[in-house]
Amino acid sequence: MTATRAGLASDVVVIGAGVIGAATAYFAARQGLSVIVVDQGLPASGTSSACEGNILVSDKELGPELELTRYSLGVWHGDLAEHKELWEFESKGGIIVASRESSLESLQRVMAVQKGFGVAVEELDPRALRDAEPSISPDALGGAYYPEDCQVQPMLVAAQLVRLAVAAGATFHAETRVTGFLRSGERVTGVRTSRGDFAAEAVVNCTGTWAGELASLAGVDVPVMPRRGLVMVTEPLPPMVHHKVYAAEYIDNVGSSDAGLQASPVVEGTPSGTILIGSTRERVGFDRTVSVDALRLLARNAIGLFPFLEHVAAIRHYHGFRPYCPDHLPVIGHDERAPGLWHAAGHEGAGIGLSVGTGKLLAQGLAGHTPDLDLSPFAPARFGTARFGTARFGAAGAPGNRREEATA
Repeated sequence: MTATRAGLASDVVVIGAGVIGAATAYFAARQGLSVIVVDQGLPASGTSSACEGNILVSDKELGPELELTRYSLGVWHGDLAEHKELWEFESKGGIIVASRESSLESLQRVMAVQKGFGVAVEELDPRALRDAEPSISPDALGGAYYPEDCQVQPMLVAAQLVRLAVAAGATFHAETRVTGFLRSGERVTGVRTSRGDFAAEAVVNCTGTWAGELASLAGVDVPVMPRRGLVMVTEPLPPMVHHKVYAAEYIDNVGSSDAGLQASPVVEGTPSGTILIGSTRERVGFDRTVSVDALRLLARNAIGLFPFLEHVAAIRHYHGFRPYCPDHLPVIGHDERAPGLWHAAGHEGAGIGLSVGTGKLLAQGLAGHTPDLDLSPFAPARFGTARFGTARFGAAGAPGNRREEATA
């Protein structure tokens, strides 16, 4: 993409300053593009502030998402390695635990397939499992160790990547609500906002669970929906959980499309000493009601995995909305149904880990280069033709008018 003349337009407007928007802005600025970032709030004011910071290989199905995961790991460990202390990057590894013979057999089959596709995984017998996690439940029969699983502090990732993008030449506009798009015929040529218009050669929709509503303003269908998830936080403790540890059932829940409440134990420590306990998934729209039943289920599941937690105080809980896509693949790339519009959304619970790979690949495409990874499996147009003239929201109902609905 050729840079436009100063004062007339930018090369790129990124909508949303969560981890994915921040990563896209950072890598686009590093490509030499002129970048404007707008967010209705502040960096990480939505979904990025309400998650655990997972960077997982262990839960990925074979195919495009696993390829994107591997690429993103290379970005975390390569392009961004010098900044890892800024966001508390931990290469702690992950352990999947099986507590039933049937689960152990299934896990062993999964490991065999994964190894055939180059995934680093090691089977843990009961002794090896307890060497790795001495406090694990006596019911645990074995597990799988994934050395590539990592963790970050997601709010720090978003805030620091925005800062680094600005240092590379980008401009950030906080408290700036997008109300519509500028158009030249069918082409998107910028955005209308509560602070005026911003013209651009390309606009990138990084608005998380509201990506579908924003896309509808451009007359295109991107079926991203919210999926609520809760996380509990314990009092600070000495190191008791040394990896990201979760039950084998977690993988089934990740790949499920069930709208009802699902919960499987995911337990991990943090540098501050607190322990994060997840995770739940349910499709309830943007209902922010705290489910006591879900919290009870989280606690019961966690105690089943680590019995010592029964005597540990939970000091708080938080919840947010993961951007869920029905086919369980994110939406990444140029939307040929509305030329000039790009998307990066629908990563659901994998958004933190996949953010930097997504951002780098988009930046390559925005700069007119062939991305390092084939983005066709993630193409927005897989959802059908454009719907010009059928947008469900006008300026008054544009994404982000209500603070609690921020997900960018």
